[in-house]
Amino acid sequence: MPDWIVQAVLWIALAVVLALYVSWRATRLDRLHVRVETARAALDAALVRRAAVTLELAASRLLDPATSLLLAAAAQRARTADADAREFAESDLSRALRAAVDQPGFAAGLDGQGEDQDVLAELASAAAKVGYARSFYNDAVAQARTARRRPLVRALRLAGRAPLPGFFEIDDAPPGR
Repeated sequence: MPDWIVQAVLWIALAVVLALYVSWRATRLDRLHVRVETARAALDAALVRRAAVTLELAASRLLDPATSLLLAAAAQRARTADADAREFAESDLSRALRAAVDQPGFAAGLDGQGEDQDVLAELASAAAKVGYARSFYNDAVAQARTARRRPLVRALRLAGRAPLPGFFEIDDAPPGR
């Protein structure tokens, strides 16, 4: 076999391997972006659920009127905040929840059964889910950002016009700690 045929076959094989690698990298990047969007949707759902439970707590008559009003206002701001103010509003809601639930004598003032405990258990669950959802979202963002920093991804613009995902940083420490 002539030398030029062997070289041509090697070049074609190299081109195929490179094309497969680029295709794999683009598919992986696409899956990472889908994962970020899915994690963001789960985070949004957890935040909305926490705000709803907070409004339920504010309306439950377990708290004094001033604390109920403070929680209801913080929950409403968190639910209606635009994208730029959302992190601040959610952090404010976390702080308001801790201030209300962590008051001295709060647990002693409850009757220890029934509706009181149900609302508090639901609040604890919703707050914990916010922490988990934020952790999963930020992990997905970190992986997508790492993949987008690769030289081949940048050189071939495999990310297309997809915006660079941003982290969601809030004070999400649950009440009662």
